[in-house]
Amino acid sequence: METRGCCASICQCFFEYSTPKILIIRSFKVGTLNRITQALVIAYVIGYVCVLNKGYQDTDAVLSSVTTKVKGIALTNTSDLGLRIWDVADYIIPPQEESSFFVLTNLLITLNQTQSHCPEVRHFFKCNLYLTCDHLPSGVQTGKCVRYSAVDKTCEVLAWCPLELDKEPPNPPMLADAENFTVLIKNSIRYPKFNFNKRNILPYVNKTYLEQCVFNRITDPDCPIFRLKDMVTEANEDFQTMAVHGGVMGVQIRWECDLDMPSSWCVPRYTFRRLDNKDPVNNVAPGYNFRFAKYYKNGNNEETRTLIKGFGIRFDVMVFGQAGKFNIVPTLLNVGAGLALLGLVTVVCDWIVLTCMTKKNIYNEQKYSYVDDFQLVSNSFSNLRMTCSILIMQRIVPIQAFWPKSHHTGL
Repeated sequence: METRGCCASICQCFFEYSTPKILIIRSFKVGTLNRITQALVIAYVIGYVCVLNKGYQDTDAVLSSVTTKVKGIALTNTSDLGLRIWDVADYIIPPQEESSFFVLTNLLITLNQTQSHCPEVRHFFKCNLYLTCDHLPSGVQTGKCVRYSAVDKTCEVLAWCPLELDKEPPNPPMLADAENFTVLIKNSIRYPKFNFNKRNILPYVNKTYLEQCVFNRITDPDCPIFRLKDMVTEANEDFQTMAVHGGVMGVQIRWECDLDMPSSWCVPRYTFRRLDNKDPVNNVAPGYNFRFAKYYKNGNNEETRTLIKGFGIRFDVMVFGQAGKFNIVPTLLNVGAGLALLGLVTVVCDWIVLTCMTKKNIYNEQKYSYVDDFQLVSNSFSNLRMTCSILIMQRIVPIQAFWPKSHHTGL
């Protein structure tokens, strides 16, 4: 019996059909809630989706190319090098990189290195008569323990001698004048979907202006020439401090273009930030450095080199952007989404009325009605018989109207 009742319930649910029923509730609370919810949905669709987020536009991501050109001269006077002038060919290493450039700001120099035998300088290669130097797999060590100083002995190595000393870079940095170097950043962008091209040297910028301008957010916000110190300062860093050990700076160029507006409104916006992690607590291996050498022949025709451990600042130019233009497809999609949200207003209000209001039981009775199809037929016949009985009793129509003619003939 229970199984039969369960099957009957399932069949009854399966063959049910629901049709909307309009229930008009004259209530200040419900009406106010409905209008406020509708107003919020309309404000969201119009204010955020259409106005702020430009939901009526199709969008495209930026394609970009960047080239740089650095200018400036620095003067140094050291015991190793004497009085020396540094120009672009000396401190820009390498001459060209992809969307970045490196400026040498500090260096440690080891002069007149030749390939020969010499004692190792590092403390973990110390040795004595009772501790021999083992050969390494690479064969750099000779296996001999030789005198490094009057006190210490170290393992002998076959290397470029004299060896580089492990010491801190000069402070202040050798190329302190690098803060006044300038860089011209040329950035060309394209939005292929809209066939739109532009560059950061704007149409009104002529050769005369370009020769004398330097980027300034207030006076020259569109100048593509930047002073290195200004870029580091805008990132809340001190150039001279950063130049000692080096670091990595990010130059961010953002193109946000509304192509429904004049193209002159599409201009780049520049921001600057430091990219390498400067941890004041665990300041191990700070900054940015690498080694390179300059080779030549000495008086004995031996291959000789000058080893340079260079510290400097690398500037990475990163371009971001998006363009938008009116298109009917996203417009219709967002309008349709807004209409769907308006449909949810009714669902929310119905739920509140039927679950939270004090008269929820009355609203439930009026909202839902259950009717079976066989009851409709039965009720129709019952109503017809009742009507006929009333008419007969009141003698409004003859009896023959409700019976077939064959019955009349038989009487």
